[in-house]
Amino acid sequence: MNELNDVPGIEPVRFGLNDKFKFECHKDVKCFTKCCRGININLTPYDIIRLKNRLQLSSEEFLAIYTEPQLLEKTDLPVVTLKLMDDDEKSCPFVRDDGCIIYEDRPTTCRYYPLGVASLSHKEGADDDKDFYFFVHEPHCHGFEEEKEWTIREWRKNQGVDIHDEINAGWTDLLVRKRSFPKNVMLTEQSKTIFFLVSYNIDKFKQFVFESSFLKRYDIKQETLEKIKKDEIALLEFGIKWLKWLMFKDGDFKIIEKKTD
Repeated sequence: MNELNDVPGIEPVRFGLNDKFKFECHKDVKCFTKCCRGININLTPYDIIRLKNRLQLSSEEFLAIYTEPQLLEKTDLPVVTLKLMDDDEKSCPFVRDDGCIIYEDRPTTCRYYPLGVASLSHKEGADDDKDFYFFVHEPHCHGFEEEKEWTIREWRKNQGVDIHDEINAGWTDLLVRKRSFPKNVMLTEQSKTIFFLVSYNIDKFKQFVFESSFLKRYDIKQETLEKIKKDEIALLEFGIKWLKWLMFKDGDFKIIEKKTD
């Protein structure tokens, strides 16, 4: 994790959920939509689900059209960022002069802005006190000149970040735990492929669970199978638990033992 004072525009001060700040963004702020250009937006698993459903695409189609693969620094894990437009401003593909066309389903990073969040160590819940927050002060942003006051807790709830963080909590914990590993502890290419599949290609992961030999290898309760077959969020959470078991041998996945004569 970079030190906060090494990153331009980021205030090197850690804030908690009850700290207050003044900020508001609306169409009458003269910098409106500038923060949606020349950006780097990491997409979370829940972001992909919301966006691909909003656009009525399969997860594989959404990944191909709207994302770029990256390796996350210090984890060697594959992640995706939003692919920007090939214009002079490197604009988000969903921004227009009058705002965001997918605003209700905008990514987690967009919801947090002008805040950022970081974790000191792996955790079990999204609101754990190991989280801290910081402000991103970009020169063009006039939102801080507005009079609307929030606590960080209020901002997270107002922007729907609390829900996103709750759903992504297990996945975020995997990233933080892997970051704490020594640099020479590397994942196999197969492990990276599985991590990417579970994290981002939820449609293909569903096929993998129900149409491959997966259910012949793992003893999964019928009630769990019924739930993950019809609920993508439940399927994602199931996949994250499986990744946790594969990567850290943490959890209660049971392998079906082969019968011997």
